[in-house]
Amino acid sequence: MELAWLLFQKVVVMLIFLAAGVISYKCKLITDIGNKSITNVVMYVFTPMMILVSFCQEFSMKLLKGLFITLGISFLGFVIVIALACLLIRKKGITGKEDPDYIIERFSAIYTNCGFMGIPLADALFGAEGVFYITAFHSAFMILVWTHGVYMITGDKKEISIKKVLLNPSIIATFLGMILFAVRFEYPSVVMSAMVSMKETVAPLAMIIAGVSISQSNLLKAIKNVRLYRTCAVRLVIIPLVLVFFLTWIFRFLGVSETALLTTILAFSCPTATMGTMMSIRFGKNAEAASQLFALTTVLSVVTMPLLIYIQSLI
Repeated sequence: MELAWLLFQKVVVMLIFLAAGVISYKCKLITDIGNKSITNVVMYVFTPMMILVSFCQEFSMKLLKGLFITLGISFLGFVIVIALACLLIRKKGITGKEDPDYIIERFSAIYTNCGFMGIPLADALFGAEGVFYITAFHSAFMILVWTHGVYMITGDKKEISIKKVLLNPSIIATFLGMILFAVRFEYPSVVMSAMVSMKETVAPLAMIIAGVSISQSNLLKAIKNVRLYRTCAVRLVIIPLVLVFFLTWIFRFLGVSETALLTTILAFSCPTATMGTMMSIRFGKNAEAASQLFALTTVLSVVTMPLLIYIQSLI
């Protein structure tokens, strides 16, 4: 209960940052170009710094083993998520006609905002160890979103980009961090201080970016769109609820850290990924539906994420 309450407080704080982003955009303090620049700084500089800081721990085979087990379980979890999304969000609607937006809804149900929301929350709740483990989930996410995710949206294998996976700054930081962790490298104190300072900016900046994204969508229209709540229920309730029981069993069976378990549950229970909107724009899908799902799931996650962590605490 204590952890669930702490998570609720952290999510509320992040929503305040999000509101600041909305207001800043509405008041024209942040432009579209400015938001893109902030996004690039967070993605290419600050988030990798946070990941590298998480690997600055005393070397332990138990930690390293837990990291690889978490990576494997994350892939397995995504297999379950993909199956559930395909089962619950069908190609044909009630009328029997093909639903043109079913792909966007499936994508939004499968892929979570584990980077801009999950990593900062893991840092706030569990510190460096939390980020250490959630990097495994994020690696699985990046591999799948640029392979399965791209193919699901386009239906074209030629669009699959392994290069996008390998050159992603967070993936590079994860591999570099693992090497430095294994060789027991220690940063000079001045460098470490600068990295920690950058790490602490990720949460507010990431949510300001999300706030700008939400202000560009019609949140009021999204709230009134009853259809969107089905995908919200799949993404925020059904999928993570199934995984709470599965992940708790398998992590405890394998004897992996409770922190690894909780960060993985946290990552799977995050709202839908901003990647859905970006890919919809890039590949000519319904970007409005994707952005509305992002906005609505982000707001509703204030309630669902702490609730899921509380349910896990009862198991």
